[in-house]
This record gives sequence, structure tokens and C-alpha cells, in this order.
Amino acid sequence: MWTENDNKLYRKFSFKDFNEAFGFMTRVALAAEKMDHHPAWTNTYNTVEVWLSTHDAGDIVTEKDHKLAKKIDDCL
Repeated sequence: MWTENDNKLYRKFSFKDFNEAFGFMTRVALAAEKMDHHPAWTNTYNTVEVWLSTHDAGDIVTEKDHKLAKKIDDCL
């Protein structure tokens, strides 16, 4: 579930292993590139953490972030 805190949408994803986490990140990267809206994220082994905000709007959460969050969920 996405949460909003400090003007960012956040979600933590856990996978079976690194390969699944990396595959997810690859799918997200392709979707984000198509939107020209890129997440801040980290990956440690099977865990991916994602933060979304719109830099052009002053680093706040906008409709663009909610749309990307939906696309990220669709990558699962």
C-alpha cells in the first residue's frame, strides 16, 4: 500500500529473491521512461523501496505521481 509522507508517495516491495526484484525494477523503469517521470528508489537484495514526487512542481505529490504509482503496481 502506498503512503504519503513528507510530500512523497512511498511503498516498500518484497520479492522472493534478487532476480524477481530486478525484473520488477526493469518493468518499472520502462513504464517510468514512457511517462518521463522517474522514481527515487533503492534495492537491497529482494527489497525495493520507492519514493515518488514531482520535482517540476516543487517536490510535492501530484496526479503524475499517483499515475506512476498505479503503473508500478501493475508491474507486480
